[in-house]
Amino acid sequence: MRTNWVRVSQGVALMAVLLTSACQTPGANDQANVYGENQVNTQQAAKVIKILAVLPAKVQVDNSQNQKTAQLVGGLLGAVGGGLLGGSVAYNQAAGATVGAAGGGAAGVAAGSLVPSTVLVEGVSITYEDQGQIYNSAQVGKLCEFAPGKAIVIATGPGVTRIQPNATCPLPTT
Repeated sequence: MRTNWVRVSQGVALMAVLLTSACQTPGANDQANVYGENQVNTQQAAKVIKILAVLPAKVQVDNSQNQKTAQLVGGLLGAVGGGLLGGSVAYNQAAGATVGAAGGGAAGVAAGSLVPSTVLVEGVSITYEDQGQIYNSAQVGKLCEFAPGKAIVIATGPGVTRIQPNATCPLPTT
């Protein structure tokens, strides 16, 4: 019976590692300095603007891929753990493993559903001047990446602004 518990805990540890390595950082692909494959090696209009103010903001982004990953891994983890546990405690090991796997899988999927489909990520609200007009653009990014003064804005489509960071965040101290 002790070896079954060891196998269960090893399976749980393996699945937990897979779950955390499969998760993406939501919103990272929405930062102004991140480009899609179709935007690389293409000409994009750019101009210099004057940033007037940078304020903290929160941006709601899609997290559905991480939710799906959590459900999948949770279901697998629950099925493996439930099957091993059910097989080790039941009189009929095959039936116990089957019932345990089904119940554990369902519980794992339900637990994975607790991961929200949208999340709030760090962002900035940038007020800037362009040819005498004042505009504002919300961007995914850190407050320390932007500062009042000159910056480059890239237009990747009509009404789409990608204000490039014009400051550097301090390195973390150890």
